[in-house]
Formats: sequence, structure tokens, C-alpha cells
Amino acid sequence: MTYAPTRAIVAFLSILLFSCTVKDSSTVKLGKIAKKHQKNADLLIDKAMADSQGYDRLGEMLDTFGPRFTGSSNLEKALEWILDEMNADGLDNVHGEDVKVPKWIRGKESAQMTLPWKKDLAILGLGGSVGTGSKGISGEVFVVNSFDDLRAKASQANGKIVLYNVPFVTYGKTVQYRYRGASEAAKVGAIASLVRSVGPYSMNTPHTGTSAYEDGVKKIPHAAITLEDAAMMGRMQARGLKIKVKLYMEGRFVKDVMSQNVMGEIRGSVFPDEVIVLGGHIDSWDAGQGAHDDGGGCVAAWQAIKLIKDLGLKPKRTIRAVMWTNEENGLRGGEAYRDAHLSELDNHILAMESDAGVFKPSGFGFTGSDNAFNVLQDIGTLLERIESGVITKGGGGADIGPIMREGVPGMGLKVDGTRYFWYHHTDADTFDKVDRDEFNRCVATMAVMAYVVADMSERLPR
Repeated sequence: MTYAPTRAIVAFLSILLFSCTVKDSSTVKLGKIAKKHQKNADLLIDKAMADSQGYDRLGEMLDTFGPRFTGSSNLEKALEWILDEMNADGLDNVHGEDVKVPKWIRGKESAQMTLPWKKDLAILGLGGSVGTGSKGISGEVFVVNSFDDLRAKASQANGKIVLYNVPFVTYGKTVQYRYRGASEAAKVGAIASLVRSVGPYSMNTPHTGTSAYEDGVKKIPHAAITLEDAAMMGRMQARGLKIKVKLYMEGRFVKDVMSQNVMGEIRGSVFPDEVIVLGGHIDSWDAGQGAHDDGGGCVAAWQAIKLIKDLGLKPKRTIRAVMWTNEENGLRGGEAYRDAHLSELDNHILAMESDAGVFKPSGFGFTGSDNAFNVLQDIGTLLERIESGVITKGGGGADIGPIMREGVPGMGLKVDGTRYFWYHHTDADTFDKVDRDEFNRCVATMAVMAYVVADMSERLPR
């Protein structure tokens, strides 16, 4: 027989866990700036770590609206909901800013291996891919392990479906096969292309993502299959077996549509025109729920400024949470924000982005001046309590990239990325993969950094 724990026991265990995983601030050696803000930073950390509202809100958003692909009604409904919720939170200057975005429609898609035996293949068409036509495409599969391998065996690929069976090394190195694989295959006469999903781990879950076509090269269908099936076909070819696949895809672009970046802020008490921006991209791919990529990053940034407000703190500068649209297949949200605020960017003190999942944070990667870096390292000592205060050189994010190129210092939240690419762009990126304690650490880390930068007597140097 098992016994359900009482609420008292659960509460006690929660407090015990909290006390075991968060250091006492008195044991931490603080920097000069950090000492001036220690009290409020500790309040923010304690409140964030004991909080469930942000985590619960993330779950509500994901379960209510599902995946939020650019151009979908799911995304636009979620954006309106966020505006309503931000207003209910009492944030200042809550509004949306229009962004014209591309609209790619996946439609129906399927794949079946017909030789050497019949097997339905799990696939996800890659964003931007053309369709196969109503009759689909059937062809022999030719497996390659690199672009060099493809070019060296070009004559063997002509008239076939090219499969890139490339093991995951790093995202930056391996994603090129997803992004430009179709055009490289088309150059040697392939009729379609498949790519081993860009990730280190799979349980029969293909990974989607953006692809692109080179100008002047024939557009052929391009889809991701699972690690398991790609590896299997690689083994089949090595054994001399003939592999055939039937592919059906309806992917297509339609006319651009309107979306919006949404934002709310805490108005600065002394320098309201000086702004610290933090956030993530609210759009996701049309698989899963976009929990780690990047619903969690958005809600964590939003919750960070809500906690500052709920504690009655009044930073000297404005802190603005932004949910950017259309990061996944266009980056138009970040570009639109830059264009809308171009005249204000001299007073954008710092931009902060969370787009690597809401796993256990370690600190930030920063791009800016050495003087600013030293200040942020000082502030980082406040976060040693929760082991998230390490500031390293080099960092930013896709959505803050456009304003960083205009001179705004930028930083990206760094987290334990061990499991990120297990779920990235798959049906498995769902709320159950988000750990509340890790999420709350992300909230606390962003809240402390944003608050102290906003409340310093002197602005962060450029």
C-alpha cells in the first residue's frame, strides 16, 4: 500500500529542496555594484525560486494554443492572450507592433520505404520546401555522408532521392545539410532530398526547421527523417541493398500576412527613456508545443519583470519584455523591432535574449565593451547563490541581433544544453519537458540582471 503525502510534508520537502540548492547570500563574495543591490536581488531570487505562477502560465499558454507557427491562427490567438494577460498584470505600455511575415503551409505529407521492405517513415517537411505534386515522387535512395561525398559521387545521385546521413556534431556544423541540402542535391540531378534530423538523440522523432533554395537552382522537395531511419538506410546501402522511397508533400508559400511583436514594461522612475530589453521569440514550429523553443524563454522574461513589479521595486530605467514574432522562418520580428525603434536605440542600454531552452542556467554570454563586461561580471556575483552568475564574452541572440548590429550591447542566457536538441523542432518539445526549478532559475537570473542594470546610478557603458 502507498500513502499520499500530506500538504504539510510536500511543503516541507519543497522548502528543504530549496534550501539545499540555493546558497546563503552571506557566503558569496559580492562585487562593488552587487553589494548595493544585494537586498533586492535576494528578494527577486527568493521569490522566483518559490514561485509557480510563471511555470503555470507557460503550461496554460502551451496547452491552450499549442504550436505557434508563423501565419497560423494559433500564434495570433496566443499574442492577443499575452496582451490581455500583460494588461491584467498591470504592466506599463502594453501593446503590439505590426510585422508582415511569410506564410508557409505544410499541408499533408507522408513517406514510405517500399524497398527492400515496406515501412512507413516518420517525416517532417523542412520549412520553405516545395511540394511533390499530387502524384508524389517515387525513387531510389542514394545515401551520402557529406557535401563532398555527394559531389564525388554526383553521377550516382542523378535521378535519385538523396539522403544526407550526417551524424550530429554541433548544430552550427550539421544544420547546413538541412538549410542548403536541397539545392546541393538538385545540382547533381536529384529529384528530392532527405536529411537525417539535426539532433543528437531521437526516439523516432524527426526534427523540422528552415531550409532555403539557391537562386537559379531547381527547387526539389526537402524533408527530415529520423536518426533511426537514416542510419538504417546507410547500413542498407553499405550492404548493397536497393532502397526505394515514395514521398508525398504539399508544402507551399502563400501571400504574406500580418503578425505582431508584443511587449509590456516597467516604466523607469528616473530615466524612463533608457531601456533594458529582454525576451524571446513567441513563434514556434508547427510540431509539438514550442515549450523550450521558445515559449519558455518568452514567459520566463515576462515573469522576470512581473516579479520586479510585484515586489514593488522601481528601477531607475525602463525594463521591457518583448515577445518577437517570426524568428523561426524569417527573423522579421527582430528586424521590425529595430526599424520601429531605430531613433531610440542610443538609449537601449542592454538587450537580453533567452532562446536556448529553459534548462538550468549558468549565466550569460555578452557582446559589448570591456567596461560593460566588467560591470556585468560584478552583477553576476549576485547570482552565484543559484550558480547562474558566470558572464563570458560573446553572446546575443537572433532577435536582438538587428539592434546589436546598431550598437546595442547584447547578451544571451546560457543554459545546460544537454537535452535541448533532443526536443528542438520536434513533436517532443512539450510542456512536460520543462522542469519548474530550472525554469524558475532562468526567471531569477534574468530578473536580477535586468533589474540591477536598470537601477544602477550610472548607465551601462558602451
